[in-house]
Amino acid sequence: MQTVTVGELLMTIPVGNRLGEGVLWDDLHQSIWWTDILSSVIYRFHLASRSLETFPMPHRVGSFGLTAKPTTLIVAFDIGIAIYDIEDQSLTWLAQPESHFAGNRFNDGRIDRQGRFWAGTMVEQRDTLQQTAALYCLDEKGHCHQHLTNLEISNGLCWSVDGRTLYHADSPKHQIYQYDFDIEQGLLSRKRLFASTSHHIFPDGSDVDAAGYLWNAQWGGGQVVRYRPDGEVDLILKLPVTHPTSIAFGGEKRDLLIVTSAKHSLDASQLDQEPQAGDVFIYPLQGIYGVNSPRFCGQL
Repeated sequence: MQTVTVGELLMTIPVGNRLGEGVLWDDLHQSIWWTDILSSVIYRFHLASRSLETFPMPHRVGSFGLTAKPTTLIVAFDIGIAIYDIEDQSLTWLAQPESHFAGNRFNDGRIDRQGRFWAGTMVEQRDTLQQTAALYCLDEKGHCHQHLTNLEISNGLCWSVDGRTLYHADSPKHQIYQYDFDIEQGLLSRKRLFASTSHHIFPDGSDVDAAGYLWNAQWGGGQVVRYRPDGEVDLILKLPVTHPTSIAFGGEKRDLLIVTSAKHSLDASQLDQEPQAGDVFIYPLQGIYGVNSPRFCGQL
């Protein structure tokens, strides 16, 4: 395989998000989508025209996915999963599986290669000792299934190129796991450790490139790490911010690496040293490409 390199920073989108997350590439409209969770806003940036749109949301957005309708999204709001139309601002709830946990909210999510929407929760404020987070799947029929339990912060969700391996992180444990994934039934099995991070670095959003290598944004580490299929580190991209949060591959050839970030939890002196905290960063890739992302397959 050709040597993979990451070029010098190509572009910055200066949005200063409090907690930028959930970045997606929209092939149809050649646009970048992401959310600022704490500001309850979804962003869309058209790459060619460099025009930025903002869509205020009725609740905080942990993650979301694109659908067959350009204005309609499937959204993991903090309190549940819904279909939301950004044009007419209509909202249809599909599932609120953790309404009994006031201190939990939905976090990272992604659409699998068969078009099902997966999203996990996190313990934002612990109200009981028994309170934990979980990972859920919303299938093509609109049924919500719980798959993983006893989590703290569900994160780093993505699939191998063939869709038969799921990657998932429970961030406070500093570990990324692999699962065998039944593409027909959407079931997980054979959990095993894929990679670990040091005690001050937390694995955040991930995606897999066309060669099957995993890229992971690492909160607290100021870096995006590319892992080989065996879990060994292949390359490390250092960023001008402490808290990168999620990554996506974009551009016409999927040869751009797009990274969101956050300024949440940084104190005043840190913010002075990191004026770009919360911005979105775009880097050119050489020798590798991303994989097209599916849209939600359920009925709208």
